[in-house]
Amino acid sequence: MNKNILKLTMVFFAIFAFNACSDDDEITFTAQTPPDQISFTNEFLSEYLLSSQTASNNAERFTWEAPDFGVPTPITYQLEGSTDFEFTEPVNLVETSNQQASVSVGQLLNLAESAGLDNDPETDNPDSGDLFFRVRALIGTENAENSPETISEITTLTVSILAAGGEEPLPVLPNLYLVGNATAANWDNNNNNFPMVRNPENENVFTYTGKFLGGDTNEFKLLENRGSWQPQWGLQDGNLDSSEDLGNDPGSFVISEGEGYYTLEVDTENKTSTLVSFEEAGSETYTTIGIIGFGTTGNDDGWSQDIDMTQSSFDPHIWYISEIELFDGEVKFRAENDWGTNWGSGTEFSGSASIDGPNIPTRAATYEVWFNDLTGNYNLIPIQD
Repeated sequence: MNKNILKLTMVFFAIFAFNACSDDDEITFTAQTPPDQISFTNEFLSEYLLSSQTASNNAERFTWEAPDFGVPTPITYQLEGSTDFEFTEPVNLVETSNQQASVSVGQLLNLAESAGLDNDPETDNPDSGDLFFRVRALIGTENAENSPETISEITTLTVSILAAGGEEPLPVLPNLYLVGNATAANWDNNNNNFPMVRNPENENVFTYTGKFLGGDTNEFKLLENRGSWQPQWGLQDGNLDSSEDLGNDPGSFVISEGEGYYTLEVDTENKTSTLVSFEEAGSETYTTIGIIGFGTTGNDDGWSQDIDMTQSSFDPHIWYISEIELFDGEVKFRAENDWGTNWGSGTEFSGSASIDGPNIPTRAATYEVWFNDLTGNYNLIPIQD
């Protein structure tokens, strides 16, 4: 009898211990709300000009630091806009897992209209005012109601709505410039650094084809602005990344296969890059290339005179004009002051021109102009005051 009671007691304790161990195996990590607020890292303009004609253009690219929740976890970011500082009715503009997000002119216009702004002379509404923005960071990807989160300080942007039919402002478009001892500029960040060509259909994608110096010590990076080392783009663990997202400078691209011609393509949104050889041998080298058209003078006289471009001493296929006033109109590029070889395309500001292609549309402004006769790629970069 005593033996049976002892056996039952042992079984009871074994079951209790098993359940206790099972419960202990379900380890739960508790994320804590970061003590410091998340913060924006990009610089903002003093005023944003909005018009319905440019609604599809990007108005601003917001960037921010990643918060530390104390445990490794995916983070969902929500960029919010509001018509009032209290965020009474916040608008979720972008939801992303990245530390950056672009907001279009159209999104700002919608917010501005909700704030009662317009440029209609028949109303008493103001045509300019302030809009408010913040970014929320939440644990995970499901946005659970009780997830820890942190919210940035509020940033105020001043916007002005242009009257319908008024002068359309030039869009603010991103650029990337080459720097490094594999390039013409060497490690000087303000030495007429060659720009990459922005894809006119996707402003996050850039391409450059040209000469690079090679060797294990010949390297380069990409800068968003000439004369400034920040923000800069390079390689981190073999992947494209930026100093803004990393919090420090990325590594360099290395031309390890030797001096020659290469095509570089980068996607700053998806953080991808490719660098492949380009066969330049047999390509024609021109003695002159110029820009011609109504857009160079503002009248038809522009179609009868070439404005010669400067040929790069580093790469004879790269041509540029440091400063030129262009007018509303159209232009083309042509070689040897003759229509026998001319390039054109239907996209303004940047694109890939083809032989005998359409005229390139221009808007009145002062520009820096670049052309690549190997690919037909071109940049018309407005010079901002």
